[in-house]
Amino acid sequence: RYQRRVRGLSAGLARQLLYTTTRVGVYTTLFEKFSGPDGSPPGFFTKAGCALTAGGIGSFVGTPAEISLIRMTADGGLPPEKRRNYTSVLNAISRITKEEGILTLWRGCGPTVGRAMVVNIAQLVTYSSAKEKLLASGRFKDNIVCHFASSMISGLVTTIASMPVDICKTRIQNMKVVNGVPEYKGAVDVFLKTIRNEGLFSLWKGFTPYYARLGPHTVIMFLLLEKLNSTYVSVFVK
Repeated sequence: RYQRRVRGLSAGLARQLLYTTTRVGVYTTLFEKFSGPDGSPPGFFTKAGCALTAGGIGSFVGTPAEISLIRMTADGGLPPEKRRNYTSVLNAISRITKEEGILTLWRGCGPTVGRAMVVNIAQLVTYSSAKEKLLASGRFKDNIVCHFASSMISGLVTTIASMPVDICKTRIQNMKVVNGVPEYKGAVDVFLKTIRNEGLFSLWKGFTPYYARLGPHTVIMFLLLEKLNSTYVSVFVK
């Protein structure tokens, strides 16, 4: 059991390393590129376009590690004879490529990219917009309190927006293929079967633990990002 947890952790770290750093880096670069000469932030739709682009690129880069993570996490709940028993994220990627073909590493890439775009718009754009509104109100300064409040708003919006797409993505990536027939035909089929069999609100099943995970993740990510940005500016720009 301990080894399975460590293996899942390695896949989770690999996924965050590839996906999160790529999407945040691309978004920040595009955000700065489209900011005004006086440093004024870009408009909402420009920020949304930056987030969509960053989410798509980051998702494509991180999908192989994410598929490995999902399979390794699900392994513990399967009967021993049906487990894949990957020993590490590298072993998972290697075996998937050898046993199922390299394109399997991007199975469900469409829903994954869609999910990443939704998450990026909800998380990055909401954070930027919330921060701008809080600063414009005159009640907040550009400090950790403002960053914390903006991140909590961002985490809540992201949870509401991303859960349906996340459920769809996870079920496609973890589905079994029996006698050459996949369990789901695509993203629309997942939504229809889930709503028909489990009800509309099943798309937000597990909202509390999901937000309990995503909320702190969002707060820590943006607090660190703001700190790193300010340190970079103070050391390399000024």
